[in-house]
Amino acid sequence: MFQILKTIFLICFQKRAYKSYAKALPALKKMGVSSVLLRKIIGTLEVGCGIVLTLVPGRPKDVANFILLLVMLAVLFFHQLVGDPLKRYAHALVFGILLTCRLLIARQAEDRPEREERREEQINAQEKNKVKVS
Repeated sequence: MFQILKTIFLICFQKRAYKSYAKALPALKKMGVSSVLLRKIIGTLEVGCGIVLTLVPGRPKDVANFILLLVMLAVLFFHQLVGDPLKRYAHALVFGILLTCRLLIARQAEDRPEREERREEQINAQEKNKVKVS
């Protein structure tokens, strides 16, 4: 019984939240995007990108990370546009920071071999320029 009441409350709350977003962005209503469709689109994107981040190595992982980061930035933008308090969107803010850090760390790992090759070339060039004194 409690679960049913909780579900009804969440649905009503989300519809009220959507109404405030629809007032802030009237283009959503004009395009015919309902609250249910908006939640399904965002949820599908999050779950799909989460699966890719978990299971797929390489470049697709970075693309999924970037897409999730864009979704989190959009969520933060919507919350700021409506004027929600920080406690309503703190989880999105923290998750966005984590995604940014993960993306930066992944980019650093890609740049490292190039830097090491350049450093080895510089060391080899310096050793060739040294004159042997006997």
